[in-house]
Amino acid sequence: MNKNRRVVVTGLGLVTPLGCGVETVWSNILAGKSGADRIKHFETEDLGCQIAAMIPRLDGRGGGGPDIPGTYDPDAILTKREQNRIDEFIVYGIVASEEAIKDSGWVIDPEDEETQERTGVIFGSGMGGLQTVYESSLKLEAKGPRRFGPFVLPGMLINLAAGHISIRHGFKGPNQSVVTACATGAHAIGDAARMIERGDVDVMVAGGCESTIGRIGITSFVACRAMTTGYNDAPQAASRPYDKGRDGFLMGEGAGAVVLEEYEHAKARGAKIYAELKGYGLTGDAYHITSPSPDGSGGFRAMKMALKDAEMDVEKIGYVNAHGTSTPMGDELELKAVERLFGDAACNLSMSSTKSSVGHLLGAAGAVEAIFSILAIRDDIVPPTLNLHNPSVDTVIDLVPLQAKKKKLSAAMSNSFGFGGTNAALIFAEVSD
Repeated sequence: MNKNRRVVVTGLGLVTPLGCGVETVWSNILAGKSGADRIKHFETEDLGCQIAAMIPRLDGRGGGGPDIPGTYDPDAILTKREQNRIDEFIVYGIVASEEAIKDSGWVIDPEDEETQERTGVIFGSGMGGLQTVYESSLKLEAKGPRRFGPFVLPGMLINLAAGHISIRHGFKGPNQSVVTACATGAHAIGDAARMIERGDVDVMVAGGCESTIGRIGITSFVACRAMTTGYNDAPQAASRPYDKGRDGFLMGEGAGAVVLEEYEHAKARGAKIYAELKGYGLTGDAYHITSPSPDGSGGFRAMKMALKDAEMDVEKIGYVNAHGTSTPMGDELELKAVERLFGDAACNLSMSSTKSSVGHLLGAAGAVEAIFSILAIRDDIVPPTLNLHNPSVDTVIDLVPLQAKKKKLSAAMSNSFGFGGTNAALIFAEVSD
């Protein structure tokens, strides 16, 4: 790669169970709030898991309402007709990307050909239009094929999130999607950065989006024995990474979007710069379709690769935003891999799982958690791991239990791992001339 072309972050956008809008979500994370609640908008009586972390909406679902800051309002960006033609995961991606693009100050609708062609999009999803597939299957069975409209297929395709963002703004550079389960958002950001490093483009909109809180989504993950089932009467206690009482992940929904930009390009236009993306590592476990390698080697190698890419020693990393899903096996494997990588420097490291606050956003998780890592560097504060009362292992690493903590940070790492043994690690740092 051309390391003379540095990649920086100039825009952020969030749609999460703790609200919409970066500053609202971040303040709620630091305040130790949880986005978990009972599912009330569809029947759950026969489901093993009856809770989720849902986006706050105008109808009150997820704790939202017309007078509550951060309540999800896609009508401000898309007409009802536009929304009805696409699955909700695409809507989430559009809403998050709109915030990120505006935040970056980049040209929203460029008119000159060069600007159009030097701006691209990589946006992914782990599951895509799952709810559309489910509802369309029921409709096909009940009413037959003649009732199908022309927007069913494009409304559920994973690459249509990137497609819609590209079309809305006239971005004619790379238009691509990543589908790597729960590592999707991180891979999208890392792959987009490499396109900038190569000189293919100057600006990329990157991230992930997911909407799987429905009967088929919940049922599928419960059947895989990956999801929590023991906290239906205590939703906010369900996501508890590293805690002895954890029994699986809590599903979340939403999107995270970043605008990445070549450093000199950003400086020349006077852009606000949040952080520099210094390192990216990606590996495969080559072990099992759903279980991580027992030695944690896949995640270890991804982190090691990111450090090498960043040309950085472990001592420079002050915070790790862990994959930390709250599964009995995965949390400890990641923790041991981090301990192994950091060695003696582990005693100075803070590592937390923000999934304890927003749940597991699957394909959007890596992008959302990358943004939390960037904000931790900006504000010199590490977000907490909620519900961590009884750690299942002893460690010298500070797992930031229950409360956020002030800490001077110059660099942070964000980990994302997924089914199929796919792993990603991103390293962000303060920008220096």
